[in-house]
Amino acid sequence: MPSSVPTIAELMARCTRSAVHLEMRDHYAVAAEADDFRVWLETGRLDTDPGSPDWAPWVALVSQAVARGVAVRRARIVSEPVSDYIRYEHASTTVNLQAGEDVRWLPRREASHIPLPGNDFWLFDSQTIRWGYFSGDGAMAGHEICDEPAVAKLCADAFDAVWSRAIPHQHYRFH
Repeated sequence: MPSSVPTIAELMARCTRSAVHLEMRDHYAVAAEADDFRVWLETGRLDTDPGSPDWAPWVALVSQAVARGVAVRRARIVSEPVSDYIRYEHASTTVNLQAGEDVRWLPRREASHIPLPGNDFWLFDSQTIRWGYFSGDGAMAGHEICDEPAVAKLCADAFDAVWSRAIPHQHYRFH
């Protein structure tokens, strides 16, 4: 990842109104989660302690942004029946909620009529996009920043369309 791409923490710190994240993959092979995911698959045990070393930095980042008045929302488009990874992600979302994020889930079949960008993204203040690129097996392949107004509008419109159809976390029951 080039050093010229600001981190999510840097972008969140500059954010004043909204930070939205659209996730569209059914599996992420995030290196930092590999051991937790394996343990969860084998035992069902999962770290949902917002103060744990793995979660505390994220919880602090989101909590501080929310305290400044930033609306932090995450929408996930998922295939059903869901993958093991999505079940793992769903189980850990309680920490995102405790941090102050609002999270919704949209079954993929409900997204068919929504024009979507080709990659996951964060959109900060409806202006700055941080693309997340992943390999075919779900490993992180890099990031890129874009601030083109037309592309930011595409992302904002896509997120809003997903959000309006998506199911709040506490009500989503996967198949």
